[in-house]
Amino acid sequence: MKIIDVNQIREADKFTIEQEPVSSVDLMERAAAACVNWITNRFDKTTMFIVVCGKGNNGGDGLAVARLLSELHYKVKVGIVNHSENRSEDFKINLERLKNLKEILIQEINNLDDANSLLLKDGEGGIIVDSILGSGLNRPVEGLIADVINFINRLSLPVVSIDVPSGLSCDERNAINDSIIKATSTLTFQFPKLSFMFPEMAEYIGEFSILDIGLHPDFIRQVPTKNYFITKNDVHLFLKTRSRIAHKGNFGHALLVAGSYGKMGAAVLASKACMHSGAGLLTVHIPKCGYQILQTSIPEAMADTDSEADFISDNIRLEKYNAIGVGPGIGTEKQTQNVVKLLIQNAHVPLVIDADAINCIAENKTWLSFIPPNSIFTPHPKEFERLAGKAKNSEERLKMQREFSLKYNVYVVLKGSHTSIACPNGNVYFNSTGNPGMATGGSGDVLTGILTSLIAQGYTSEQACVLGVYLHGLAGDFAAHEKSEESMIASDIIEHLPEAFRFIKD
Repeated sequence: MKIIDVNQIREADKFTIEQEPVSSVDLMERAAAACVNWITNRFDKTTMFIVVCGKGNNGGDGLAVARLLSELHYKVKVGIVNHSENRSEDFKINLERLKNLKEILIQEINNLDDANSLLLKDGEGGIIVDSILGSGLNRPVEGLIADVINFINRLSLPVVSIDVPSGLSCDERNAINDSIIKATSTLTFQFPKLSFMFPEMAEYIGEFSILDIGLHPDFIRQVPTKNYFITKNDVHLFLKTRSRIAHKGNFGHALLVAGSYGKMGAAVLASKACMHSGAGLLTVHIPKCGYQILQTSIPEAMADTDSEADFISDNIRLEKYNAIGVGPGIGTEKQTQNVVKLLIQNAHVPLVIDADAINCIAENKTWLSFIPPNSIFTPHPKEFERLAGKAKNSEERLKMQREFSLKYNVYVVLKGSHTSIACPNGNVYFNSTGNPGMATGGSGDVLTGILTSLIAQGYTSEQACVLGVYLHGLAGDFAAHEKSEESMIASDIIEHLPEAFRFIKD
């Protein structure tokens, strides 16, 4: 799914209006109906909705939502923030339509006393529908609107924002001290916004849902972008199917270089994830101390032991492998660093570089120039900082991630909320799956195993990243549903990989 900027969204609306054709107010009605459908699937008719509107088109969306909810016999009140004499044409049309419904209270908000009387009348509470400001905002909010936003944020009431939380920029990260609605849920139209991908903005957006409002598919197909949001449909398109006459040789031979004394769990987790993601054969190069651990924990994998007991030191023959993953639990001993250097110099396939392998390279940055093309780095933010330098915020880090990928012709999978994948062609994919329960030791080792397995099976590096990250997060979502976010561990992600594969195939 594409992520496009505000100007392109306006063009999409205009194209749809001209080509369908449909009037702008009817397109607004379509958007309002999608919001109401979302609301009525979650709240019963005992719920009071307080719709707080601005005077632009986002306010018009709110007025249409209020009318449609009232026609379905929901309890609705409307407040119009009187911040300007200007009103959009579609706002005026929807205001006249709303006035025909006598049972709805419509109140102008000229000051905080008006807001207080509307939102807290008789202590009845309810759910606030925020439609004060939409995607057209291009400067920080001030004056009456800022006062109303800050007042709403002080209340302990749920907030559903229409398209974007009022005060939030769509295309860039806001300053943290800006006046922005803190939504419980955001109902955004057709496309997610780039700012939704920045972790600092999460407290304002809450959980967001993308509502299809029928913007013209021809425009969506041709509009250019460098930013994408990964969905099930995206990965379903290139998930490989297996021939009935296939054998293990068809699905590649993967090599994992992993483990050291006290960190053999990382090697076991990466190995199990690799096998459970479909690799035909797996060899794991480990220190001698890990031999019994690996053979007992995952007998399906072949163990190749190092000459050292506690860490990895040997040069490894690489010719027979279709994919190589390196890093989980290997430590940063000098001899181990030399192994990483030799892997970089000798590998004939892209590497999947994780954890301590990233830390080894961060201490020897001249090696970056020799990384095999299309290799995949999988850092968390601190590891990326060691590689590329410190960023002031997530927006600047995204820029650095994209530049690093372009400079070294590699893929950078930056782990976190909405894990981002920077590609050498400048594209960035943001993940739609995953949850806070995955913030647990070993989760990254599981991802390394998945990515290495997919490369071994013949997926391109880009496909492996997109599919692997989505699978990893999806399995984590299934695990969290069964175990809870608090109780899940990395092994639970592996346990739910079969369920994730089945979901994508359906």
